Amino acid sequence: MRIIAVEEHISTEAVLRKAHTLALPPGEETEVELMRTVERAGPLRSRLLDLDARLAEMDALGQDFAVLSLNPPGVQPYQPADAVALAGEFNAELAAIVRAHPGRFAGLGTVAPQEPEAAAREIARIMGPLGLNGIMINSHTRGHYLDEPRFAPLLAAAEAERAPIYLHPRVPGMAAGYTDYGLSGAIWGYQAEAGLHAMRLILSGTLDRYPELTIVLGHLGEGIPFWLRRIDNRHAFARRVAGAATPMPRLELTPSEYFRRNFVLTTSGIEDPDVLGLGLRAVGADNILFAIDTPYEDPERAIAFLREAPLTADQREDIAHRTAERVFALR
Repeated sequence: MRIIAVEEHISTEAVLRKAHTLALPPGEETEVELMRTVERAGPLRSRLLDLDARLAEMDALGQDFAVLSLNPPGVQPYQPADAVALAGEFNAELAAIVRAHPGRFAGLGTVAPQEPEAAAREIARIMGPLGLNGIMINSHTRGHYLDEPRFAPLLAAAEAERAPIYLHPRVPGMAAGYTDYGLSGAIWGYQAEAGLHAMRLILSGTLDRYPELTIVLGHLGEGIPFWLRRIDNRHAFARRVAGAATPMPRLELTPSEYFRRNFVLTTSGIEDPDVLGLGLRAVGADNILFAIDTPYEDPERAIAFLREAPLTADQREDIAHRTAERVFALR
């Protein structure tokens, strides 16, 4: 069984050296300084940078292929001009890494939503000359979400170039209530933030305007499959009863229909057969992809879960590689 993991983070010495000198706008300091601490020293820095060790670990565990992406939160915290330049530099390095390791790596490019027109041009470069396989966006950009009109050029380019958007979490943009007990991070805030972003795309009518978009959500759907039936029910109630008191765009489909049409889910960080079963019922095995979330999760445990989860042979093959091959156009 071929095993492809699709949320596998890296960086490069040159990108880290440049990123760590960039000034931060107010409000971005805490999250970025935390990630800079991770990136400066220790085993996580080594695992982000040392691709020879990454390949050796993959070989030892029977993982054939990885779809690489820039360590979060990517370029989105930085000033627009800095973010555009850093994204272009990383994407060129990522393309070189992929070319140097045929049959082992693919890549998701990064863009700067701060400059939507520049992001649109970069998507065309990512999917064209650079030969990469999609883009990763780390949820909000300084509190702004992709359903907002300003991001229309970015979404139009992603649809036109058939670039899947991996919507990766980051610290919530509206952090009130998340600042205590570590709640802003991966223990809760990350998935709450990415789930919010996905729901904004669904309820805003954005997916009526861009029906061919593919959005990738980690953590088996960022909680949305659990709520999907209630989301449909309450959306219908709000349209029927609330009326003008709760202005809502008129949608062509139900929220769950957009979820099944436009979203695919990855297993990143979730080794729980019950949650996997919920994801299977929500979207089907042909819309679930295997992911580890290297270097932040344990590859051995993740791959053991893939091999041992209560799945049919066809479901396991879909999740292990076939869905990834389709979504990211992998050979």
